[in-house]
Amino acid sequence: MKNKILVLMGLCTVFGLTRCTTEGAEGEKEAETKFLVTSPIRMDTTFTKEYVCQIHSIRNIEMRALEKGYLQDIYVDEGQFVKKGQMMFQIMPNIYEAELQKATAEARAAEIEVQNTKALADKNVVSPNELAMAEAKLGKAKAELALAKTHLGFTEIKAPFDGIMDRLRVRQGSLVDEGDLLTTFSDNSKMWVYFNVPEAEYLDYKTSVNNGTKLKVKLKMANSKVFDYPGIVETIESEFNNETGNIAFRATFPNPKGLLRHGETGNVVITTPIKGALIIPQKATFEVLDKKYVFVITKDNVVKARPIVIGEEMPHIYVVREGLEEGDKILLEGLRLVKENEKIEFDFLKPESVITNLSLYAE
Repeated sequence: MKNKILVLMGLCTVFGLTRCTTEGAEGEKEAETKFLVTSPIRMDTTFTKEYVCQIHSIRNIEMRALEKGYLQDIYVDEGQFVKKGQMMFQIMPNIYEAELQKATAEARAAEIEVQNTKALADKNVVSPNELAMAEAKLGKAKAELALAKTHLGFTEIKAPFDGIMDRLRVRQGSLVDEGDLLTTFSDNSKMWVYFNVPEAEYLDYKTSVNNGTKLKVKLKMANSKVFDYPGIVETIESEFNNETGNIAFRATFPNPKGLLRHGETGNVVITTPIKGALIIPQKATFEVLDKKYVFVITKDNVVKARPIVIGEEMPHIYVVREGLEEGDKILLEGLRLVKENEKIEFDFLKPESVITNLSLYAE
């Protein structure tokens, strides 16, 4: 009899505990069913996008030997800044000096021949044709003299502009042939920065930029720091790349401190102002089959899924192009806890407060 009483008491205890637990869970569920709701906000903002870029010197050339011979002297070192007209290389000039002396002597002889023939022609000793032949020989001799001077001048290789010399491809004493690469030479006073833009963004740019207005951009370098000087988009290539659907833009950046070098990489940063943008938190959206949706709360507090079109994407927020109005109420939290056509209880948060504290509401 005592055992039966103990069993009954145990069952009552278990039943009581179960009932309490169930009531407690139901109470928690009821407490959790109050959702946070907000509205889109219309405001002026800016949209920032980055494009991978390649950095080139405004002038980057190959310096090659114009004559065959031994490289007699190298006057500058790798990485050195060189002024326009400064000597950089000297190819052994001995052969070309000898050719110049020979051409000079032949030109002088031709001049004397012309003088003598002219004196005879004035006395009608020789015909005018002989004088013309002598003058033609003189012209040929002068041309050969000029050519010899040019060949000799090619043995001296000077900087064509102010710039920085790259790595040496030959060493002093090397035998170089005509056309052999000696080094490359860069003018880094300004830099050309190339970046690729998708077709849709190109069309938006061309339709939004007024004639004569040039787009200002910034450069984020490889160390994630922004370059001190802004650049200007000056040219756009004439054709799209059929494989990528992109077209190349070229921005020019001043480089007075010489920090940028040919061949560097980075990101071009374009900041575009947007007037009267309709903004919502990214957290308030969900995706179905590559389409964005939000849960809109009707006047009867019923949840309705609505597709939207995103214009721009920024950290924590979307700019909505279609699908919402400024006064609509959208679900901010608990998107996975509600169902279509479900009636809910909610607390409304002002959109200004939500936008200000986006990092708190972001997942």
